[in-house]
Amino acid sequence: MQYRRLGEILQDAGVLSEEDLNRALSIQKTSGKRLGTVLIENKFITEMQLIDTLKMQLGIDFEDLNNEKIDPSMAKYIPKNIAKQYRIVPVKVQGDRLWIAMEDPLNFRAIEAAKEVSKKRVTPMIAYSDAVGRALSVLYENEGAALAIEQMQEERGVTVAEAAEDAQAANDGAAAPTVKLVNSILERGVAEKASDIHVEPREHEMVVRIRVDGRLTQVLTIPKELQAAVISRFKVMSNMNITERRVPQDGRAVVRRPDGTNVDLRLSTLPTIYGEKVVIRILSRDQKTLTRQGIGITERDNAKFDRILENSAGMILIVGPTGSGKTSTLYTMIQELKSDTVNMISLEDPVEFQIDGVTQVAINEKVGLTFASALRACLRQDPDIICVGEIRDGETAQIAMQAAMTGHLVLSTIHTEDAISAIDRLKDLGVEPYLIGGSVRGIVSQRLLRRICPNCKEEIVPSAHMLDIAGIKDPSKYHFYHGKGCHMCFGTGYRGRTGVFEILTMNSKLRDAITAGLSSTELRKVVNESGDFVPMIANARDLVAKGITTLDEAVREVATIE
Repeated sequence: MQYRRLGEILQDAGVLSEEDLNRALSIQKTSGKRLGTVLIENKFITEMQLIDTLKMQLGIDFEDLNNEKIDPSMAKYIPKNIAKQYRIVPVKVQGDRLWIAMEDPLNFRAIEAAKEVSKKRVTPMIAYSDAVGRALSVLYENEGAALAIEQMQEERGVTVAEAAEDAQAANDGAAAPTVKLVNSILERGVAEKASDIHVEPREHEMVVRIRVDGRLTQVLTIPKELQAAVISRFKVMSNMNITERRVPQDGRAVVRRPDGTNVDLRLSTLPTIYGEKVVIRILSRDQKTLTRQGIGITERDNAKFDRILENSAGMILIVGPTGSGKTSTLYTMIQELKSDTVNMISLEDPVEFQIDGVTQVAINEKVGLTFASALRACLRQDPDIICVGEIRDGETAQIAMQAAMTGHLVLSTIHTEDAISAIDRLKDLGVEPYLIGGSVRGIVSQRLLRRICPNCKEEIVPSAHMLDIAGIKDPSKYHFYHGKGCHMCFGTGYRGRTGVFEILTMNSKLRDAITAGLSSTELRKVVNESGDFVPMIANARDLVAKGITTLDEAVREVATIE
């Protein structure tokens, strides 16, 4: 390949002016970054323009790493430290030639390093930066897992108890193969920004799946004979009883990543017909999203949100199914309400975020510290605001309601389908209708919808069936979009999630209807007659109209509950 400077190539292609090149070079001198990175980060050119130019001017092939399943054995040609240092991905090998994908194929130092360690002739290919990062994570974590599985199979003479002792004694991933395998599973989950990791025993194997943006994806298969050792390692790291396999167990762990950051984990086991299943919830410590904008509160809902938070007493409920973002909304409220003039106590299981100025209590049912007992103790601590992580039983519900009736502001979450269903749920828990009507000030119901990837967003025409389900009578007022799939969203068409809400504020008519014990159907009529209640499906339709989410996603998550 004839050596030419990147700036010259882009100028010759007509995508970069001399003035922009000079500005980029001056930025490069102070930042120390490579020129291509500077040009893209400062929006002088797009990554697509860079790739197209290098393909045309230099004849470099493009490699779509999102659609390429790379054999884990490729990792042996380029060591992990070299691959991550130069961001190069070994893709395939044929005879004495090795093909590598990289975001900067003009980085000749990287190409020479690849030649030196692989002892092969190297052909560079260009790939998207995000795709390179993900491919490196997947390839080398898969390689680490495969190597650990191989070592574990070689050591099958070791008993489960001995393997657990080895795992307990090991303080880092360089020790027992079991530790390496479990660490690679956890690192893969964190790197993919997964919310949960499922380790599932099946009849002939054990499968690892991760949940990203609400969807489960299989990432690893582990031989059946290694199942007991892997499960024991998870139980050891979360202080569970490794000899007890007949009953469910819960535990927590904190692991340190290679970059020095800590990750909080909540682990749960469940006995199944093929052995114990482990689910690991990865608790994110990113508090930047704990704002109204971060959780997805719209301008239309802002006034209602203000109205319910202005109450100095009563109960505010956040409702929705598991994984709908209730905890994030609760923390957002806590952030807004905390102050030096208020005594706020929060009862949580577990404590996901540590917030200055709030007294946070970690519920521990093993020693008898339940939500109900902690709530009783709380009332003797002169609280102004009490946050109850979740109302799970009638006793907690009764105490929380009575606290709300006696001058305290109580925030809590409960698992129901929608705002009106929360009232029925409280009745099911044994709370009297007069207590519900007298104490509840507002109910926030929510779901999480996947956002359309902005990089591959395109307009579409939806089917009449989908329009009918969503309740859209006049589609001419809408523009419908979806993501066709690209390197930025790894081919899914979606990137990130946002909340969709319905906020029910209490008024005298609704309060009287609840106290009178009216059914949920009758309560819905009262709510709809109030005029200011906007159902969740209407807010979801707004998100579709704004091109934030797809009609399919709105129908799948929301339309069924209207």
